[in-house]
Amino acid sequence: MIDRNIKLPKEESFFLFGPRQTGKSTLIDETLKENFWKVNLLFTDIFSKYSKYPELFRKEAIHKIEREGISTIFIDEIQKIPNLLNEVQVLMDERKIQFILTGSSARKLRRGSANLLGGRALERFLFPFIYNEIKGSFELEDILRFGSLPSVYGKADNQKIDLLQAYVNIYLKEEIQAEGIVRNLGGFSRFLDIAASQFSELVNFSNIGRECQLATKTVQSYYEILEDTLIGVRLEPWRKSLRKRLSGHPKFYFFDMGITNAINLHLTNIPDNFLRGRLFEQFIVLETDRLLKYLRSEARLFYWRTNTGAEVDLLIEKGGTLSAAFEIKAKKQISGADFSGLKSFKEDNPDTDCFLVCEVSEPFQERGIHILPWRNYLERLPEFFQYKS
Repeated sequence: MIDRNIKLPKEESFFLFGPRQTGKSTLIDETLKENFWKVNLLFTDIFSKYSKYPELFRKEAIHKIEREGISTIFIDEIQKIPNLLNEVQVLMDERKIQFILTGSSARKLRRGSANLLGGRALERFLFPFIYNEIKGSFELEDILRFGSLPSVYGKADNQKIDLLQAYVNIYLKEEIQAEGIVRNLGGFSRFLDIAASQFSELVNFSNIGRECQLATKTVQSYYEILEDTLIGVRLEPWRKSLRKRLSGHPKFYFFDMGITNAINLHLTNIPDNFLRGRLFEQFIVLETDRLLKYLRSEARLFYWRTNTGAEVDLLIEKGGTLSAAFEIKAKKQISGADFSGLKSFKEDNPDTDCFLVCEVSEPFQERGIHILPWRNYLERLPEFFQYKS
């Protein structure tokens, strides 16, 4: 069993959200030992029963609490029957027991005006394996190609390819439509292909709309769907003005490198240097975002870019102040050109320490820039979330 970095509440009720196949049910099953009742809404008979008669769930729960002494109720895939949350709230108020509510998306709950329990339940998020969880067996090239979904990690290459292709074809395209999230499956499929091919690049909604023959607002809504279903991470450009920040072009990264490669049909080939560089950037950004959420840090992530094209891949901001800036390079040897973005950044932000994360073997400093091996960066991440220059 692989220990996960996430810290779950021991007594408080909570939602646990995460993309499909990240191990939510397995994690909860391993956590619960006794005096619990599990309700899996993926089972057709259970789904049918409670979707027709949600009040029946409350009656059965009361019976189990009074007669069997259960103290925790675990509902898996809660977004499938949002009305159950009304019954959950009544039970939480009257019986004071713990509820664990898992789901692959909060979108259906939030957008459907579901009862989110009014602060009675905390929120936690689970992601594919991070480096700290699997560093004993971690192989960078394997992760850049196949990602780290628990259902995929550790399998043979041919199994990984089959599983990732099925994830994209069945879940991302068909199940999202089946959930009623999108109606134009053909347009959404074209959008996915374009979005995956342009990962780590600036997102221009109008240009993407023209390429996949969709309205700009539809493209924007599709990106929101990917974020709401935790399929992707958006980075906004750093601007001191919030208004200017929101008007800039974001960057977008799918939640797993294997999923990106599956959509782009790159699974069967070893990535070339250009693609590998973008996947390495995605890897660092995702690791940073995942650990930030696991630590429940108040820090936020941005990228930086000037009108002339100078760019820094990742900024960490906390309390309105930039903590550190990071350029990401999939290189074992660094040249002068690799410092250009950070050099421009330091001219405008001299008090912010700058780092170049790459594949060198040992850390060193050059031109006022800290050069970090990627492993050192990942091990120091908690420090950066608290970092003050």
